[in-house]
Amino acid sequence: MANTDIGIDLGTSNIVITMGNKGVVLSEPSVIAYNTRTERVLAVGKEAYEMIGRNPDYIAVVRPVSEGVISDDDLAHSMIREFIIKVTGHQLLKPRIVICVPSFITDIESRAVVDAAKSAGSRQVYLIQEPIAAMIGAGVNITKAKGHMIVDIGGGTTDVAIVSMNGVVTSYTIKTAGNAIDRSIMKYMQNKFKLLIGERTAEKVKIELCNLYDPSDEITYMVKGRSLMKGLPAQVLLSERELFEAIEDDTFAIMEAVRKVLEDAPPELVGDIYDNGLLMTGGGALLGGLPQLIKRTLGINCNIAKDSINCVAKGTGMAFGKMTALLDGFESATVYKYR
Repeated sequence: MANTDIGIDLGTSNIVITMGNKGVVLSEPSVIAYNTRTERVLAVGKEAYEMIGRNPDYIAVVRPVSEGVISDDDLAHSMIREFIIKVTGHQLLKPRIVICVPSFITDIESRAVVDAAKSAGSRQVYLIQEPIAAMIGAGVNITKAKGHMIVDIGGGTTDVAIVSMNGVVTSYTIKTAGNAIDRSIMKYMQNKFKLLIGERTAEKVKIELCNLYDPSDEITYMVKGRSLMKGLPAQVLLSERELFEAIEDDTFAIMEAVRKVLEDAPPELVGDIYDNGLLMTGGGALLGGLPQLIKRTLGINCNIAKDSINCVAKGTGMAFGKMTALLDGFESATVYKYR
């Protein structure tokens, strides 16, 4: 693998970039801030994320990737270019780029991703499906005739897939993931406590308080926001059980997706999965108590991949070394060159 080869996990919430043998060289929020009057890009990544909810009218802070696909071509092109310049220095070396995409992506959406990478100065662009990248990044040998199940919970989408012999046998993607859970928390606080909170606060509450397996009334977290009744700053004590109540529907939507993929899979592969368990990757894999809840509800062992947040990006970078095997293993162009 050449030192300039770049792997990109273009997520709804975060963009993670690997480069050559260096591994992960950048992990930042997929956010871009620009001045609407001058149309000049002001910041990308962490710097732009800090501006969310604190920006004046003429500065737009945008996530150009929505639910796993590019929603704003121009801003996505600018954001990817800025990030690639950040990791390569100002001299663009015309790198080869592998970009990870959700398994449900359409040809038009694929083309938007490829165009974004081309505009950033790459000489060759490859696409790889998220479940395959996640499996490779987690160190799973997917070349054998043995079923492996992956649940990749990102910011915009949850990808559930069964992989065997270098190919996706069956998969299902839902748009219930990290961001949807944050929105559910915001809605719950608004309806039950008449407290208005932002997405960053909701995300912090989710990280600090989430316990899906055995939620308690005793463990609480202080949530600060604005009272809808008085319009003044206010704070509320939220318990684990109340947070579970807020995100229960989202959690069971994810488990329903797992159940659906298992129902659609050949019996032999389901037997393999019963033996191997399922592998969880993405930021959502770290939701407190989720593996135990899945085991209790569906009767399948769950393993969280090592470094689950960067797993997909690592696999994307490692795909260069497996390019021949992957290309031979996919008639459906899961990994392909775009000329």
